[in-house]
Amino acid sequence: MISTTPAPLVSVRNIRKTFGPKEAVTDVSFEVLPGEVFGLLGPNGAGKTTTIRMILDIFKPDSGVVEVLGGSMSQARKDRVGYMPEERGLYPHMRVLDCLVYLGKLKGLTGSEARRRAEAFLERLELADQHRQKIETLSRGMTQKVQVIAAVLHQPDLLIIDEPFANLDPVNAQLVRDIILELRDQGKAVIMTSHQLNLVEALCDRIVLIHHGRVVLQGPVAEVRRRFARNILHLSGSGRLDSLPGVAHIERRTAGDWYLTLLPDADPQTILRTIVSNDHFTLDKFDVALPSLDEIFVQIVREQSGSAPLSASTNTHSLDHNPLPTIRPT
Repeated sequence: MISTTPAPLVSVRNIRKTFGPKEAVTDVSFEVLPGEVFGLLGPNGAGKTTTIRMILDIFKPDSGVVEVLGGSMSQARKDRVGYMPEERGLYPHMRVLDCLVYLGKLKGLTGSEARRRAEAFLERLELADQHRQKIETLSRGMTQKVQVIAAVLHQPDLLIIDEPFANLDPVNAQLVRDIILELRDQGKAVIMTSHQLNLVEALCDRIVLIHHGRVVLQGPVAEVRRRFARNILHLSGSGRLDSLPGVAHIERRTAGDWYLTLLPDADPQTILRTIVSNDHFTLDKFDVALPSLDEIFVQIVREQSGSAPLSASTNTHSLDHNPLPTIRPT
């Protein structure tokens, strides 16, 4: 049978990088597929930037393999990559449009095509009236948007974007988000780093979490959240819920809206059967309350830093093959 899985646009296999006595990245592996937004997450100093620089061939790994767009990095492949680093790379004394045209030409565009695309993006990101301003006179938010344009101007097959929403208000964050999703829908791949995990949760298809240079969690966002679901049931119904076996706490937040915190060894299916057979309560629907990526991030980092484990029992959590909870909403 022929596999229908697309070839990855980025393949990172067992890479390792040291700087003197410090091991910055240890045995990191992941793949990024066409048509997805991939979150590269971790606390400050985790090894994210070093990993990105190895993908971009700025650093060579001490061991392991990095393949981008089907092979080792070359100049032709670099021209198909867009990169927005956290330390921004614009020329402060240049005018906005001139800077974008110059950067577009460096990526292989003709001057006229670079100008046409730059003007279209400036209009789209509400910067058309700033095209003659020098970069150094712009606000942080405006500079951020110009940097985004510079990264996508040449329509890259792979976009690597570091903290894309820094300094942006919600309206401008949505404009940038739309560009990222548009690239995804065109079959491009986007690698995104961000500490704004609510936006990561909304945008990313899959994530990898790096801590102390090692992968400690990876998988599809939806499955990650389900895997780390706490023992909390969310119920909708009417009537009265008193104490239940296996339930530590019952909270009624709004009319017909209940949250049940289960004891560690409680069986959710048994509790649901008890509720269904309760003559004083009519159950309309239920679901397992899912933690946010922010909560999962904190839990994993605390666990890996030596705090008491909260949700997982192993050092590395891969969600590609782990079974999901057997409980299913009605």
